[in-house]
Amino acid sequence: MPLIKLNATQGLTGTLPAVSGANLTGISAGKIVQVKQESLSTQASTTSTSFVSTGLDIDFTPSSSSNKVLVSFMLNNYAISSNTQTRVTIYRDSTNLGHSTYGLLEGYTNVHHGYPLGMLFLDTPNTSSQIHYEIYVSTNSGTLHYGGNGSYAMTDYIQCFEVEA
Repeated sequence: MPLIKLNATQGLTGTLPAVSGANLTGISAGKIVQVKQESLSTQASTTSTSFVSTGLDIDFTPSSSSNKVLVSFMLNNYAISSNTQTRVTIYRDSTNLGHSTYGLLEGYTNVHHGYPLGMLFLDTPNTSSQIHYEIYVSTNSGTLHYGGNGSYAMTDYIQCFEVEA
């Protein structure tokens, strides 16, 4: 094995040995064991101050009840009223995984401005049965449009990644 020297002026000198993970054992947690994605290309709108379904959803069955599920989504939205607040949350079956009033994510849009909303959420469902994840939105005032920019539909995505415990 080559000798590595630390020189205070020049840093490390010499040749570093190659590192391989091939001989590592006992490491299994954190592996992605399953991935599934769904998409939706439908525009809709709401003026509801309570959460309503966007139709962006996915059914996912973890292979082990001890594993976690990383839920990711990208939802295109815009508002036609100033100071419209967008609230977004994820439901697992009938359970809101965010706060019942504010959800998991919220932000403001101005007149005719839009932006994509994306989020990662690490869920611990404690089941190996099928789970239904669905994206819900609400607003504080005005009209919130999602799934496009008004002129044409844009594709929204939801993904589930099963993470080994």
